[in-house]
Amino acid sequence: MSQVEKKVGLLRRSSSSKKPLKEKVVLMYDEIFYRYWYMNHAVNGPLPLQVNLEYLESKLESVDGEEVQRIQDNINSLFHHCVQALGEEHQIKVVNALQTLCALFRGVHQKNKSSSGFDIINMLMGFDKAELRMKDLMESLDSLLCGDGSESLKSLCLKLLLCLVTVTDNISQNTILEYVMINSIFEAILQILSDVSSRGQHGYDAVVLLALLVNYRKYESVNPYIVKLSIVDDEPTLDGMGMVVHHALTEYSRQYKAKEEENQGGFFSTLTTMVGNMFIADADEKLSVQTNEAILLALYEAVHLNRNFITVLAQSHPEIDMGVTSISPSPTTPTTPLGTSPPSLDAMNNQEQLTLDPNLQTSNLLITFLKYASIVMQDTKEEHRLNSARLCLIILTCIAEDQYADSFLHDDNMNFRVNLHKMPMRHRKKGVDKNIPCRPLVCAVLDLMVEFIVTHMMKEFPMDLYMRCVQIIHKLICYQKKCRIRLHYTWRELWSALINLLKFLLSNETTLLAKHNIFHLALLVVNLFNMFITYGDTFLPTSNSYDELYYEVVRMHQVFDNLYCMGKDQRPTTNIR
Repeated sequence: MSQVEKKVGLLRRSSSSKKPLKEKVVLMYDEIFYRYWYMNHAVNGPLPLQVNLEYLESKLESVDGEEVQRIQDNINSLFHHCVQALGEEHQIKVVNALQTLCALFRGVHQKNKSSSGFDIINMLMGFDKAELRMKDLMESLDSLLCGDGSESLKSLCLKLLLCLVTVTDNISQNTILEYVMINSIFEAILQILSDVSSRGQHGYDAVVLLALLVNYRKYESVNPYIVKLSIVDDEPTLDGMGMVVHHALTEYSRQYKAKEEENQGGFFSTLTTMVGNMFIADADEKLSVQTNEAILLALYEAVHLNRNFITVLAQSHPEIDMGVTSISPSPTTPTTPLGTSPPSLDAMNNQEQLTLDPNLQTSNLLITFLKYASIVMQDTKEEHRLNSARLCLIILTCIAEDQYADSFLHDDNMNFRVNLHKMPMRHRKKGVDKNIPCRPLVCAVLDLMVEFIVTHMMKEFPMDLYMRCVQIIHKLICYQKKCRIRLHYTWRELWSALINLLKFLLSNETTLLAKHNIFHLALLVVNLFNMFITYGDTFLPTSNSYDELYYEVVRMHQVFDNLYCMGKDQRPTTNIR
């Protein structure tokens, strides 16, 4: 008996002389993998009212390359059966067809990773019939998503689409998506996001699916999803997209806060109290929560492509206390990675159910994002966290480049209290500052940039993140200079952080020059100081601020002198771009 048969598909065991009984669907799968199944079955033959995905995928994994070629007609026929079944009135058949299609997409791609996209298309549906098959499939999925069917059926349609989009590591190498570009489901996604009920059920999957489709060959050809997303101006749809992103980021912060509170008690807390701050780094590792790059990507695409979405960032609503609004407490050891599971329907609809309290602190999507970024940007040692921090800074760059966003950030009539998370360091305790005053949001952005600058001067220097960080500061100051906005901010903290960054570059010149062009970063920092010195009278709040600036520059003049000498010594041998 094969190993596959031992695992799944058996109904019962009898005596050793009798063969074990198999499910009808398992018998059908066995026949499919027999060469002559296609010849003995009509094209419009019925599918069984059950499905065994584990067995089907196991069979696909067990066959070798030559066998796959021999049963290609069988797989083509099964694919066609499934597409036809999507139009059935019997919902169980539709569900089984959707699940079988998921298994076929996954199994054929896993088995043929080295094959070209055209070979995979040919294996699944036959290249000569692929256009018609995919047209029928996408039209059926569109009808199911926009129809009055069950919510579980719509959820399964989205899961199938996500499966189809993510079967390859590089989405642009997924040739099947050409048919998804031709047969757009963009309107169906927007309909899900614009409706409160469907958004609560399927908003997370819809937003992630849209973000992935937007990235298909975005720099190589015209992507219709990019074009359509860039011109969306329907307020309920944009609000719905923002709501999904907001709750996903809030859920991440809630899980992080719960993990943090869990690690503050018991033996671990006692041990760190006795030994001191040397084990704080270990404590922070225990607070590691899996990041959610998918929702960050969706936020980036919305901010980058659609200028109307900027208004969604600024929409105020009552701030939800993450400690008391969760309807059902999360388990200590969740079955899904922290930060990756979509928020529940109750959480998604919680905002609409809140009663407004005039004394309640207000929040918005941008504040939620800044809090999320302050957590993610603490640890950049792992590659996926480094990429997540980079994406946060790219989003902030897009925001800082937008004129409407800048006006909102600097609006002195709209003040918020933003409690950013801070990395534990030897000279300060870990925790959120509870005494932060209400200020314009640009102050929180600058605080986040200063926090990053002072906490990531390390051996594995994240050069590109520092470049983006300093550029964000530069863009904000340029706006303040242009509009003559005198921001009441503790500029001394920023100047001190920038000077310490220059000191770090000087102290580690040899090590850093082997990997990075540190002169480019140093030049950006020096240009910032030149802007303060030359144009500070247009945006610094008081004359005392100007005096503090000159005091800091004169007090730390040795740093600037050494930087000049380093650049002078390296100029003949270093290619400074």
